[in-house]
Amino acid sequence: MTPRVKEILSWYGADNPGSLSNLARLLNHGRLGGTGKMVILPVDQGFEHGPARSFAPNPPAYNPLYHFELAIEAGCNAYAAPLGFLEAGARDFAGEIPLILKCNDNDALLDDKDPNQALTSSVQDALRLGCCAIGFTIYPGSAHQLEMFQQIRAYAEEAKRHGLAVILWSYPRGSALSKQGETAIDVIGYSAQIAAQLGAHIIKVKLPDAFVEQEAARKVYTAQKIPVATPAERVRHVVDCAFAGRRIVIFSGGPTISDENELLDEIRAIHAGGGFGSIIGRNSFQRQRKDALSMLGKIMDIYAGPPGSA
Repeated sequence: MTPRVKEILSWYGADNPGSLSNLARLLNHGRLGGTGKMVILPVDQGFEHGPARSFAPNPPAYNPLYHFELAIEAGCNAYAAPLGFLEAGARDFAGEIPLILKCNDNDALLDDKDPNQALTSSVQDALRLGCCAIGFTIYPGSAHQLEMFQQIRAYAEEAKRHGLAVILWSYPRGSALSKQGETAIDVIGYSAQIAAQLGAHIIKVKLPDAFVEQEAARKVYTAQKIPVATPAERVRHVVDCAFAGRRIVIFSGGPTISDENELLDEIRAIHAGGGFGSIIGRNSFQRQRKDALSMLGKIMDIYAGPPGSA
């Protein structure tokens, strides 16, 4: 085990050997194994956005096995998906890549200003499928946020008791926030802190903008001169909000970006700001396979090098 992975594991002193071993599995697998950086392929979009919106740009992606193969061939640290997709391929690809079971989901059929997530699978499902972690979404800012916080508390307690790692998708959303506020620097930083306080080993957030949503926060950002002008500075601040960088913070790949250079610039900013990596779905599986593999290879090359080297 590399010194960097040992250092990261040392931050989780309350965890049992099982959870630490599974966290190490994630950190040691794939092309970035041992570096402390991660690139995870998440494919929950079929549930969250619908099959045509998700997979029609690259029809082979309708097949659940396609995503296992893509994650393995690309050298990703792990593959994350809801119950159905994992059940479709977990036996065929057993032991080839760490799996993350996404335990709650929402759909796009109902336009709800205060979204919620349904519990769609269990910790027992994750154990049965050989997963190393569970994934769970919370929506800070939604009227249902407290319900989601309570749900993940119970799920995280059970997962850790059985030696699994816990990954939180912390996505600000709801009637309490403006649309711009969903990616505001203060709100994203707050969401990372909430996820860390809820016991997440790994926290997934969106890349923040320089906009500050809350007036009370704006006064502090101004008075303390918190640097948030550049994407790298904003990443650094979000990482600081997750226990001064003592929790793994990875960033969403977001909607498909046709300009690969634009996407790679985002990756460079994450790397320069001390982010731990990316969880990148649509920008992977909505591209043709060869293009996706090429792009993922470039992303991993950036994360494997020193900040500012690519």
